Amino acid sequence: MVHVARVARSVTFPARVMLVGAMNPCPCGFHGDARRPCHCPPPLVDRYQRRLSGPLRDRFDLGVEVQGVPWSDISGDPVRETSAVVRARVHDARRRQLDRQGRLNSELDGRALRAHAPLDRPSHALMATAVTRLGLSVRGVTRVLRVARTIADLADDVKLRADHVAEALQFRVPERT
Repeated sequence: MVHVARVARSVTFPARVMLVGAMNPCPCGFHGDARRPCHCPPPLVDRYQRRLSGPLRDRFDLGVEVQGVPWSDISGDPVRETSAVVRARVHDARRRQLDRQGRLNSELDGRALRAHAPLDRPSHALMATAVTRLGLSVRGVTRVLRVARTIADLADDVKLRADHVAEALQFRVPERT
């Protein structure tokens, strides 16, 4: 559901949304780029990155920092998975989710997620460390577990393992300090 509230009234609409966002690392766009220098002073970079608040960042399931691709990587003939192979793997993972729990991992609430993505001892220790070091909220932990369960499904692993949790943690949108 999407709730739109204005001065005079509030309206609710049904919705299934996949939100994708992008932002530059700084106003000029080159902060952290190995090939182009950033000319933004550090306080400006910090202020720019803080415009995306922690609570908003916490609502993104995945975050990926993307670097420029060098010409040598573009001009070569790399061996890659075809779209058809990736599509089949995603289709199989979705089918496993629906067969196991009757809905997709993204739709699992906390209780269902704990039932279908139980943490073994190493995964539990890794999540405890992540909560402490990264300051993950309950919402953040839930999102990491959903992503980890999906990573396990893509790998055709029945059990959630620490390597799935570690990979999911790599996709957290980092807090900017």
